[in-house]
Amino acid sequence: MEIHIILDNIRSAFNVGSIFRSADGAGSVKKIYLCGMTTDINNPKLDKTALGATEMIPSEHYDETIEAIEEIKEMGIPIYAVELTDDAQNFQKIEYPSKVALLFGHEKRGVGDDILKRVDKKVYIPMRGLKESLNVANCASIMLYEITRELD
Repeated sequence: MEIHIILDNIRSAFNVGSIFRSADGAGSVKKIYLCGMTTDINNPKLDKTALGATEMIPSEHYDETIEAIEEIKEMGIPIYAVELTDDAQNFQKIEYPSKVALLFGHEKRGVGDDILKRVDKKVYIPMRGLKESLNVANCASIMLYEITRELD
């Protein structure tokens, strides 16, 4: 099992740090792609929540998310955007390939249409309360552990 994470313009360094920590905990993440305005690993705010996990998970910063998408596509790895769209599928009702990239978007704006056109699948986490979405770091944790559980 091999999971790649693409972070598309995540504005909070604390969220990025939490995602690194969850990625390390899941044990299946090969690389985290930090794109656009997403901070790099040298931000001290990031390490407050990552607690050293940036040393465990390889990462690279890309000026544009499309650059990371192209690199992953060249490796033949499908990209699943975690985004609530009309054609998104429930994340618990699909089968995951042994290699997959998960793309998470900006905390308020989500994943842009120009990026969504380039992904292989869109998935969502169903909500039972009044809010439409969860915090991006929580979404990443849920997705990582569900895929890891399913593929173990």
